[in-house]
Amino acid sequence: MVPSPGSLVWFRRDLRADDHAALHAALRAGGPVHCVFVFDTEILDALQARADRRVEFIWESVKALRAALETLGGGLHVLHGRAREAVPQLAARLGVAAVYANRDYEPQALSRDAEVAARLAARGLAFHTRKDQVIFERGEVQTRAGGDFSVYTPYKRAWLAKLTPFYLKPYPVHAHRAQLAAGPTRAVPTLEALGFQRSNLRALGIEPGAPGAARTFAAFKRRIDRYKTDRDFPAVQGTSGLSVHLRFGTVSARELARFAWQRKRIGAQTWLSELIWRDFYFAVLAARPDVVDAAFRPEYNAIVYDDNDRYWRAWCEGQTGYPLVDAAMRQLNQTGFMHNRLRMVSASFLVKDLGIAWQRGERYFAARLTDYDLAANNGGWQWAASTGCDAQPWFRIFNPVTQSTKFDADGAFIRRFVPELAQLPTKSIHAPWRLTPLEQQAAGCVIGRDYPAPIVDHDAARKRTLARYGVVRKDKAAQ
Repeated sequence: MVPSPGSLVWFRRDLRADDHAALHAALRAGGPVHCVFVFDTEILDALQARADRRVEFIWESVKALRAALETLGGGLHVLHGRAREAVPQLAARLGVAAVYANRDYEPQALSRDAEVAARLAARGLAFHTRKDQVIFERGEVQTRAGGDFSVYTPYKRAWLAKLTPFYLKPYPVHAHRAQLAAGPTRAVPTLEALGFQRSNLRALGIEPGAPGAARTFAAFKRRIDRYKTDRDFPAVQGTSGLSVHLRFGTVSARELARFAWQRKRIGAQTWLSELIWRDFYFAVLAARPDVVDAAFRPEYNAIVYDDNDRYWRAWCEGQTGYPLVDAAMRQLNQTGFMHNRLRMVSASFLVKDLGIAWQRGERYFAARLTDYDLAANNGGWQWAASTGCDAQPWFRIFNPVTQSTKFDADGAFIRRFVPELAQLPTKSIHAPWRLTPLEQQAAGCVIGRDYPAPIVDHDAARKRTLARYGVVRKDKAAQ
């Protein structure tokens, strides 16, 4: 019998050695299975910061992945260059018959993969992809008419109706470990060799890699029953902490959904809804790649936004004069994370109080969020701007003071990230400009000197936004 030439598994946003669809498929196909990760210069060269938390997270996770594969008897080639060139070259050098990878759904990734497939085909090699980062991808959950959903609630109903244990089963690797090929002995490139340096990732308590994901998930399981009640309060550890692990695949989406689906309590079911939102936004992006830059609802492209640099800088720096908004933006700038409730509040404030285009805010988040995911971030911003699928109605505008009193009632979150307000009485911390000058002096925070006055009046800004969005009403009336 002629031995199989084997295959090459290309890891991307799936940095774990177990429950891995592409790796499982390659191992089942037989022959020596080689593994590779590429620090893609097309992605890295576009990043602004050299101390980028995402790069450090990936770098640490790749080292953990390599160690896990070596424990199984395999290894990992770690390359630095253009992936669209490096992967076909390595496949040819190793003499494999095919390259396996898990599917990506972002337009840039699809373009890259199409070129890789063409380069491999020119060498007589196959390119096989598998579904891995979602439970259901586009085309698997459809309307009765066979189309794509644009509203979440009916999508969720159809998603749950389709779900069976089959879709949540793991793809085991251990049973086929003998097929793994040993990797090179050359060390993983240092961060410095990649052109980056360490950030404050570890100081923030973020543990990369599959072991970090496992520990984070184990901790969340102990508090998941409180998820529904705790998740909206930024001063409370109420969220899962798994978003960055989902983003880079250091945990299996199937494992998370399986646990939530099997645990029938309200906290787990509420969290499962968030995982379904994730699939929904992936499906939207796959169906409508134009949403990266344009409104999902085309009529909203007629809205004319302002281009006020002073407002923009104040929002970016957390100096708007609205404490909850400023605390949210400072959390993002300092930690690379922002609580989900605050993502909605800060996005609404930029678009509907300051009148600045949602695309600018989306790009700002893209540059700073450690868990940045194009599908979810775009979907969230278009939701807040009322331009997206199943979005917040255009006339619904978050009041930043009301949101503050409701979700940070005692001001604990504000005091953490806006320390100049720390000594203010709780009843005044949400709208400190309402204090008298004597009260401000007594609290050690004079508005306009120690902390800015509100950059806009919310009520007046709300009226301007209603007028701005009036173009949508006129457009519909004309149809």
